[in-house]
Amino acid sequence: QERLVESGGGSVQAGGSLRLSCEASGKTHNSACVAWLRQAPGKEREGVASILTGGDDIYYLGSVRDRFTISEDSDKNIVYLEMNNLQPDDTAMYYCAARGPIPGGCPLGPNFYTNWGQGTQVTVSS
Repeated sequence: QERLVESGGGSVQAGGSLRLSCEASGKTHNSACVAWLRQAPGKEREGVASILTGGDDIYYLGSVRDRFTISEDSDKNIVYLEMNNLQPDDTAMYYCAARGPIPGGCPLGPNFYTNWGQGTQVTVSS
């Protein structure tokens, strides 16, 4: 099973930007569902973006659709999450997660994913 390592988190002021990276190592697959999910204190974990690596299927949580962009570098086995115009409500631990592909696209729901990274903290101050 591939190992997922997140990086790029940090503290920014509202309106700022961050780029998160999810690097896969070990036995990687040509095609997989990879998602970025987040969990804020006292809240349930939620998916913010998903991508079918090697394909075109991308999905976003509605509240981040116009601000976040998920992309991949297949040569480096990295999936990125570019986050712009960050707001205090975006403060959370952000996780990268993966699973083999399924027909119909990659869901945002956390229960679908079986392989998780350790997370990277994003803190946005007002």
